[in-house]
Amino acid sequence: MPEKPNILIVMTDHQRADTILPGGPAITPNLDKLMKKGITFTNTYCPTAHCCPSRATFMSGLYPSRHGIWNNVLNGQAINTELAPGVKLWSEDLAEYGYSMHYSGKWHVSGKELPRDRGWNEMATVSAIPGITHHGITWDEYGKLPPEHDLKERGSGEIRRPGYPSYKLYDTMNGPDESHDRKVTTESCAKIRELAGTSDPWCIFTGFIGPHDPYVIPRKFLDLYSVENIRLPVNYSDEMVDKPYIYRRIRNQIWNQLPEKEIKEGIRHYLAYCSYLDALSGELFQALDDSGQDRNTVVIYCSDHGDYCGDHGLFCKGIHAFNGAYHVPAVISWPEGVENPGRKVDGFVSLADFAPTLLELAGIKTDRYFTGCSLMQFLNDSSPGNWRDDIHTQFNGVELYYSQRSVKTAEFKYVFNGYDRDELYNLTEDPHEMINVEAEPKYQDIKKDMVKRMWKFARMEDDSMINPYITVGLAPWGPGEIFK
Repeated sequence: MPEKPNILIVMTDHQRADTILPGGPAITPNLDKLMKKGITFTNTYCPTAHCCPSRATFMSGLYPSRHGIWNNVLNGQAINTELAPGVKLWSEDLAEYGYSMHYSGKWHVSGKELPRDRGWNEMATVSAIPGITHHGITWDEYGKLPPEHDLKERGSGEIRRPGYPSYKLYDTMNGPDESHDRKVTTESCAKIRELAGTSDPWCIFTGFIGPHDPYVIPRKFLDLYSVENIRLPVNYSDEMVDKPYIYRRIRNQIWNQLPEKEIKEGIRHYLAYCSYLDALSGELFQALDDSGQDRNTVVIYCSDHGDYCGDHGLFCKGIHAFNGAYHVPAVISWPEGVENPGRKVDGFVSLADFAPTLLELAGIKTDRYFTGCSLMQFLNDSSPGNWRDDIHTQFNGVELYYSQRSVKTAEFKYVFNGYDRDELYNLTEDPHEMINVEAEPKYQDIKKDMVKRMWKFARMEDDSMINPYITVGLAPWGPGEIFK
């Protein structure tokens, strides 16, 4: 195996896995080429459908119960604003091991530290800077909102909420492309060319903010898609009457304002955003080729979480535990190190797996604990016999707190919703998560098995959601079941 490869990481924000998978709805020629050169992990999941905890998991190899980041670190509702004491990121290991480390784009790992505090050299474009970027608006800004009767007629893709700023789901750019992601791409390409021929191995992190809502893209990418050819998701018609009430509230109060044509426009703009990011990624890959660094550079393409993009009538992410927000793209390419490129791996992969993988790629050994497992066996085209057969999530809410845990196998998915109704889906018969069977008698043994899986993982990850007090110990079977 080649020693100390260069590493280029491209992380998007809000990108669904199906936008890059074969037969998917998005046009992504550059990622198609990357997948042919590497390995596509088709069942990769984030631990939480929220930027900060998922990015902290990618960087640390730990789940939120261990790294301490549960929700957005840049507002007053943050459960924690910084990583738990003693948590070390793989970037620190690589920096100590002689890698030249360079960070551009979205950070969102800590509200108290910058990339420079964790081994990185920061390029000019580093977004979500602690102490500067506050997510939300102030009381004074609320006082300046126009009275509801002064608002113009609702525009296309616009959501109206009395007393809140209006929200626009999608739009197109006017004038030249001066977006954050354009700047990050230009910066990272320049750094790739600058590092060509240097003796030290390097690692570049390129953090896009797309395809995060609002979906605002250059017109030429929108023109790749016709709204007449956009199809509503199979589960768009799901009224969610058998699911937690908050699921229905979000759809009914927010997204039902949009007629079907605007839902399709939202999907169209989202897919166009993915094509735009594909084009920007293609510039990064071309810079590698042009500088002669392609052969011994590991390229990782992934996202922090997904987007519902019309699933169940929803957009963005949030409290819903549906697949669209948790299933993310993941590709690893390395011409000198991947055996039999072009393969697809269908086993369950977590964002927590990338930290131990990166350390093994760099030849770094450590005895510290990881939730994740190295993916190197897959790169070597050997199938580990003891690979996980389930995948878990940990969610304590966004700016509105909500305790939720889930476990998924190839056949079933169980969601524990704390104070609301639980969910169980037979994924073999119901892959689009339309029918909640958690109350059906014939599924009770399966449900119990899934609950025990949930508690076993909670014990392994030191998850504190085991309080037995009478008003909060509401799982159908408690943690003690795993000891029977």
